[in-house]
Amino acid sequence: MKGYVQVYTGNGKGKTTASLGLSVRAAGAGFKVFIVQFLKQGDYSEIKALERFSDQITIEQYGLGRFVKGKPSPEDIEAGQKGYARVAAILKQGDHDLVVVEEGNVAVMCGLFPEEKLLDLMEMKPDHVELVITGRGATPAVMERADLVTEMKEIKHYYKAGVPARVGIEK
Repeated sequence: MKGYVQVYTGNGKGKTTASLGLSVRAAGAGFKVFIVQFLKQGDYSEIKALERFSDQITIEQYGLGRFVKGKPSPEDIEAGQKGYARVAAILKQGDHDLVVVEEGNVAVMCGLFPEEKLLDLMEMKPDHVELVITGRGATPAVMERADLVTEMKEIKHYYKAGVPARVGIEK
């Protein structure tokens, strides 16, 4: 089966949720899945849930668990570079059917690695691998190179009314 490049971007809720739903669907079909999470660190609800699929879904975090605002710290860049090297190695091995680069667009936007590196991942993807890149701020070049681009558009969000991220729903 041919694999494609999907990009989930935009300022609305649902990019991570969509990629995780696809990961569960893929595991249900017997696929081997690798998820790299940039910027995140910690015991999010999705980590706990995906442990049930640990024989088919591998998830690794390469973030320091904080928002990168302004110029990233050397530690942020180091974590991002390690995550990039890991996902590049996974793609080159070609052992996975689905590879999800969670917050890859944000990693570029924050300066953890350049846009060219994200485009390189798209190029090195073996033909049978489905590659999903999430995160707001996808660049025009990334969207042009992708086979599918979905923009999550915020129309209304309860966060603006003061509702914090809730366990099991947003985190």
